[in-house]
Amino acid sequence: MLIDSHAHLEMRDFDPDREEVVRRAVENGITVMVTVGTNLRDCRKAVAIAAKFREVYAAIGIHPHDASGIDVETYRMIRKLAAEPKVVAYGEIGLDFFRNRSPREVQLRRFAEQLDLAAELNLPVIIHDREAHRETLKTLRSWTGKKPVIIHCFSGDAVMMEECVSRGYYISIAGPVTYPKNDKLAEVVRLTPLERLLVETDCPYLTPQAHRGKRNEPAHVLYTARRVAEIRGLSLEEVAEATSRNARQVFNIP
Repeated sequence: MLIDSHAHLEMRDFDPDREEVVRRAVENGITVMVTVGTNLRDCRKAVAIAAKFREVYAAIGIHPHDASGIDVETYRMIRKLAAEPKVVAYGEIGLDFFRNRSPREVQLRRFAEQLDLAAELNLPVIIHDREAHRETLKTLRSWTGKKPVIIHCFSGDAVMMEECVSRGYYISIAGPVTYPKNDKLAEVVRLTPLERLLVETDCPYLTPQAHRGKRNEPAHVLYTARRVAEIRGLSLEEVAEATSRNARQVFNIP
């Protein structure tokens, strides 16, 4: 039994066959999927999908790519969506200095604002960090929120992981751990305390090596969990039990 702690079932890639995708996941032992909004439109869609499927929960927030479009109305609607019963997290929010689709100063300002809003809403936070490790950690160090922090699709090194774990954050591992010669991420997986690990797909992106070049989907989190088990010298069942327990605790899912 596994939990995909970060998917994007609300994206258009799944419009033709979303029900079949969820069914395949359940048939492969994926008991819970958290679908994560990245803009206001997709946050609404994520909440609607969570309401439709028993196994799906939603996270809401504005991705750094869309940070420039945030205004007062955006935050008003986020507060409204947060009241929906299957919303379990705020995110994904953070910094993306790889694509820079919003100016860096805007990303930094909106990241801090959304962290404060997550604290106000009493929700755990899902963090997007791409090519912005130093700035992401600096912003998080100054945040006084008390809810869990998940570093989604972790791409830092062991030193960054150690700081995150020391601060009580969770390290979420995605499909790139299955890619050949990804020694840095394998080392992170080996050293991260098991009680701080999550697994995810980030689908439709980051398809594991076994299906590289095809659309990713929640059923494929199995490949990531298998690779984590291999790196740590554990059984798949042990990894599934631990990461699912962690995810249920983080997202307060019964």
